[in-house]
Amino acid sequence: MAKKSTRYLLLVILIVAVFIILLVLLKGRQESPAPTERTQAEREVENPAAKDKSGAGETTVAFDYLPRSVNQQIIRHQYITLSYVEKHEQAEWVAYELTGREVQGIEERTDDFREDPMVKTGSATLEDYYRSGYDRGHLAPAGDMKFSEEAMSESFFMSNMSPQLPEFNRGIWRLLEEQVREWALENGKLFVVTGPVFNQRSRRIGDNKVSIPKAYYKVLLDYTEPEIKAIGFLLPNEGSDKDIFTFAVPIDSIEKVTQIDFFPALPEQEEVLLESEVEVSLWIGASY
Repeated sequence: MAKKSTRYLLLVILIVAVFIILLVLLKGRQESPAPTERTQAEREVENPAAKDKSGAGETTVAFDYLPRSVNQQIIRHQYITLSYVEKHEQAEWVAYELTGREVQGIEERTDDFREDPMVKTGSATLEDYYRSGYDRGHLAPAGDMKFSEEAMSESFFMSNMSPQLPEFNRGIWRLLEEQVREWALENGKLFVVTGPVFNQRSRRIGDNKVSIPKAYYKVLLDYTEPEIKAIGFLLPNEGSDKDIFTFAVPIDSIEKVTQIDFFPALPEQEEVLLESEVEVSLWIGASY
């Protein structure tokens, strides 16, 4: 009889133990949040390779400043993002964030021009520009990438190059690039988008038939308080002695000639306000 009672007692203890274990497991599942699927916008904003400016680790851009890609071949490098157009063998736009801290970098220019291995259709080559009479003109300038050896190197991918007349590349275009760096210092941070504008019958150079743009644009967005502002520049691919503000235009006008929607993530009313007019007075400061 004693043995039978002992067996019953052990059975009861086992049942209670199993019940307790089940309760603990169930509670753990209720407390652990189920994984959620990120929205497409969140996936577009996050750049897994992007580093904090201090080098402390990875970061996520809070505002998706990338334009829409007409061509849909988006290449995400660590510090620049571009939309490559195989037809023209160059980017329709190159976009990046530029901070005041970055423009104070001291990294030396590398001049390591090379093909972009991330362009699945193959990028233009150095040979395409050889004896063409055109500079390998940067869209994202090397001068904006002095804060990092890797950023500087990325700026010399051929996907970031476009055929520019020397008098344009080394003249008015260089002056605009320098002014953008001054504005980054004054405003703390800018979103910069740059690209070419083509003719229907654009001339071409090299074996890969790189199109020669008729003009270039640069679009800037200062999306920080207290004064959110934006401005566009549209410059013909030729030398000029004019003031850079001669080429200031509403962003809407650049969208019309390129068919690119530059800041689709902005609230609609804010986008309309920022892109429909040019407030030059907001950009003229101590540096100008």
